[in-house]
Amino acid sequence: MKITSLADLKAVKKEIEAQAQREAAEAARRALEAKQQAAAKNLFQAAVGRVQRLPEPPLANLKPAPPRPIPKQQMLDDAAALQEAISDEVDVTTLLDTDDHLSFRRPGVGTDVTQKLRKGKWTIQRQIDLHGLRSEEARETLASFIRESHRQGIRCVRVVHGKGLGSPGKAPVLKEKVHRWLVQKSEVVAFVQAPPVQGGAGALVVLLQPQRAAV
Repeated sequence: MKITSLADLKAVKKEIEAQAQREAAEAARRALEAKQQAAAKNLFQAAVGRVQRLPEPPLANLKPAPPRPIPKQQMLDDAAALQEAISDEVDVTTLLDTDDHLSFRRPGVGTDVTQKLRKGKWTIQRQIDLHGLRSEEARETLASFIRESHRQGIRCVRVVHGKGLGSPGKAPVLKEKVHRWLVQKSEVVAFVQAPPVQGGAGALVVLLQPQRAAV
């Protein structure tokens, strides 16, 4: 705008003042809007209060339970026990030595073994008493006892079978059967009649095979 007179100068001044007022009004309007927005936000927070994260809901475990381990070794042992079932019909009269006392030693085992067994060379580590058991029960109990003792590395055991004085006719039925059963057990190296202090004619001291070292 070209200023040529005092009137023109006043007009310019008035325009500048009007522009300043408009800018001030715009700034005031913006400040008011910002203040209103802040108030609204504060009002919402005050109404809602403090916010906490919800706990994670428990999740169901949908994975199937692992199958129970199969006792393969026990199954193999049980199968082996069935295969090596001991019989009552085996004739052991030719296998037993009846020198001073009854004894047995597996073929290939020297007489010094039974002599040392009588003298207590091997300490008795475990014993079993078959008194009062029926024949079938006694056979299974003895077979399990010998098998478990050998598995655990036991070398020398005592088997009490009694003298048969309580049997019909006072015949040592169980005693003779125990001899047959032990002869058939591959774990048995030898056995001798126990000394008097350990049962005498009513018991046997049995030597078992040494446990094979794991390869």
